[in-house]
Amino acid sequence: MAEVEKIRIEEAPETMAMDPKKFILWGFIVTIIMLFASQTSAYLVRRAEGNWVEFEIPQIFWYSTVVLFISSVAMHWAYLAAKKDNFNTLKIAISITFVLGLAFLVMQFLGWKELVAQNVYFVGNPSGSFFYVFTLLHGVHLITGLLVLCVTFTSSMRLKVHAKSLRRIEICTTYWHFLDILWIYLFVFLLYFR
Repeated sequence: MAEVEKIRIEEAPETMAMDPKKFILWGFIVTIIMLFASQTSAYLVRRAEGNWVEFEIPQIFWYSTVVLFISSVAMHWAYLAAKKDNFNTLKIAISITFVLGLAFLVMQFLGWKELVAQNVYFVGNPSGSFFYVFTLLHGVHLITGLLVLCVTFTSSMRLKVHAKSLRRIEICTTYWHFLDILWIYLFVFLLYFR
């Protein structure tokens, strides 16, 4: 009898399991992708209807794109430091990523001020309205990324992020890189379809 149970246990197929927190992250990312896909589709449909006023995108949005890209490099540096148990570098790299993320948000706000100086407001100009909506939605998601960074930083201070416990830093890195890629997509889209 025990031998039969042993054979059944050996024959049981392995189940493919995904980490529940990573699954939630990927579900959230897919949701964000669908949100922005619907918004960019609405943008194209509205643009085709006419009454579309083009405007110059302020230079600061170019600079903020570079800042966000560099923050993504810093985030990857943090991930590599965690894999090597280099705790000081990990903390420095996460801090740099956080500061650059804040700088990106400040630059976005300054970009909005420049748009207002060009008489591009949230209402009255559909192209301007979409620009504000895209940058605001991305900014809100970037704020959630900053919160994830804070949690990861706190965990690294408590030595809960290390070579044998990478889940937190992997989730943080994946989400941060996604936000960077999302912004580059939006920025290129807005440049091309002005």
